[in-house]
Amino acid sequence: MSWLALALTPGVGPRRLKRVMEAADAPTPEAVARILGEAVADRYREVLESGRAEALLRQSQRLGLRALGPWDDAYPEGLSHLEDPPAPIFLKGTLPAWEAAVALVGTRRASPWAKAFARQLARALAEAGVAVVSGLARGIDRAAHEGAIEAGGRSVAVLGSAIDRIYPPEHRPLAEKSVLVSEFPPGEGPRPEYFPRRNRLIAALSRAVVVVEAPERSGALITARHALELGREVFAVPGRPTDEASRGANLLIKDGATPLLSPEDLLDALALRRQKKEVALEGDLARLYTALKTLGAALPDDLAAATGLPPEAVLGLLTQLELLDMVASAPGGRYLAL
Repeated sequence: MSWLALALTPGVGPRRLKRVMEAADAPTPEAVARILGEAVADRYREVLESGRAEALLRQSQRLGLRALGPWDDAYPEGLSHLEDPPAPIFLKGTLPAWEAAVALVGTRRASPWAKAFARQLARALAEAGVAVVSGLARGIDRAAHEGAIEAGGRSVAVLGSAIDRIYPPEHRPLAEKSVLVSEFPPGEGPRPEYFPRRNRLIAALSRAVVVVEAPERSGALITARHALELGREVFAVPGRPTDEASRGANLLIKDGATPLLSPEDLLDALALRRQKKEVALEGDLARLYTALKTLGAALPDDLAAATGLPPEAVLGLLTQLELLDMVASAPGGRYLAL
């Protein structure tokens, strides 16, 4: 309780809190005065006497949340890698180890192909036993959470608001099926400046970050930058050079991010394997799937020419194969066999 009170003290940020934790077994007012000075110690005494820490814990417990700080054994290890680990964080559910989670992020105004691709990636990760981390925003984030949940995997949503103030509100059903993380206390609504802060947590809670589609000015690029600072792997899905929505992802690849063309690329890069469904294909489905495996990434017109099937039939068969999780859509309107 006293550590939480110190974290709530005005003027005590993550770095000052860390100084006290490294120099004292307990945050007594005397220890705080010796390490941070009398002015900070006086403010700390006021917080202790006000009961703010106790009230925050009670409020959190009523909402089914845990309030954790770096002084707790249950504090997520990934967050401790940050220079400014949040204290406290509020958690609903149980977080996976950061090594068992991958972040999928991107633009809120996502293209249909990008949302479909994010969903495929999330499903592949879930089937490999890896949790999917994202920010519960519209667009790519939503597709990522949906894909993980649909595949029976774990979805982790890091919020730019308090856990009791889900934003956007239409994503509440997704939130109810996800582990929820926030550094904002109950009752705190979303603010523009909160989302960049949220992005560093997404990176810290994940072993790798995948940017599916993002313009040059995008919060997803902030997440990627934090991932690089933390030594995490960064992947980006390439898009057409003329698409503004893909410019940020393309620039990441230009700067050294690993290009990602299929879910299998990601699983291979992370040394993961998913349980593939054994499906016996027959007739036109089998012919189309064999052609796709032979051609690699292919357009529907390429497949029509290779199989002799009508283009409209090829599109219908590709949809069936997608539902069987045997093909994935790729940038540029192409398809890949899984």
